Amino acid sequence: MKFTAEQIASILDGEVSGNPNAEVYRLSKIEEGTEGSLTFLSNPKYLNYIYSTQASVTIVNKTFIPENELATTLIKVEDAYQAFSKLLEFYDQVKNNKIGIEQPSVISSGVTYGDNLYLGSFSYIGTNVRIGNNVKIYPNCFIGDNVTIGNNVSIFAGAKVYSESIIGNFCAIHSGAIIGSDGFGFAPHSDGTYSKIPQIGNVIIEDYVDIGSCTTIDRATMGSTIIRKGVKLDNQIQIAHNVEIGENTVIAAQTGVAGSTKIGKNCMIGGQVGFAGHLTIGNNVRIQAQSGVGRNVKDGEILQGSPTFGYTDFSKSYVHFKNLPKIVSEFEDLKKTINNKD
Repeated sequence: MKFTAEQIASILDGEVSGNPNAEVYRLSKIEEGTEGSLTFLSNPKYLNYIYSTQASVTIVNKTFIPENELATTLIKVEDAYQAFSKLLEFYDQVKNNKIGIEQPSVISSGVTYGDNLYLGSFSYIGTNVRIGNNVKIYPNCFIGDNVTIGNNVSIFAGAKVYSESIIGNFCAIHSGAIIGSDGFGFAPHSDGTYSKIPQIGNVIIEDYVDIGSCTTIDRATMGSTIIRKGVKLDNQIQIAHNVEIGENTVIAAQTGVAGSTKIGKNCMIGGQVGFAGHLTIGNNVRIQAQSGVGRNVKDGEILQGSPTFGYTDFSKSYVHFKNLPKIVSEFEDLKKTINNKD
């Protein structure tokens, strides 16, 4: 699909400087721009590339004034980075704007769905599922019985949504994610064996939630595992049964949250963080990567380490951690000096 500089400028509320009919059909980095590509300049460290790029169109800030001749047509906007992000979003919507029901696929009895549904081939929709408007369900997806899906939701290829799950509006569930699998519940017996505890709850995902590839969110034993509005989950995250994650919290890859832990609003959690079960994590908490959290955390704390403690204390202590062999050696030398004096 091709767009002219003039068409792009109208989308971004920008001004064209150069050829308004310059056509683009792909995106590129500014240093890798070729004819037919669109790029942007926002970071001053890449300024020199604008004079050598072969990209047909470049988005720049309105404050940019070229000092040499340019081969590229400019689109001048208030903020080039934000404008390019907006364009990426638009491009993604155009690229993924599929409608219709492909075959083979299965829609079971009692299913209702709104306008502009896309259902990819080899997908399965269970009984009594309710699907809103503008929903995209890509090939090889499984939607279990009695699931509710809101409006403007994308469920990408190979994702699985187990029965009774509730998904809000404007959500994205990426390939390989599993929503509503059984929580890890087993009762031990005196002979060393285990019996499974039925997991009869569900998962509730509120509006504007993004769930990365191969992330798993377990259903509650009873009640609900809840992912609140605006949460962003990276790839390969484990959310256990009865966990609740507060609004606008973001969690990086390979983090694991054990059962019944409650995480507050607006938290930022790095990769490979481990949470013990039944904890309460406050609002606006920051936890550095590879930390191990085994206690309740107050609002606004910044933590690092395993087990975690205050980030400032960790940074000070780390100076001593890495110098520990030297400190021990100096201590041993001091002991010898004292013993020799005796």
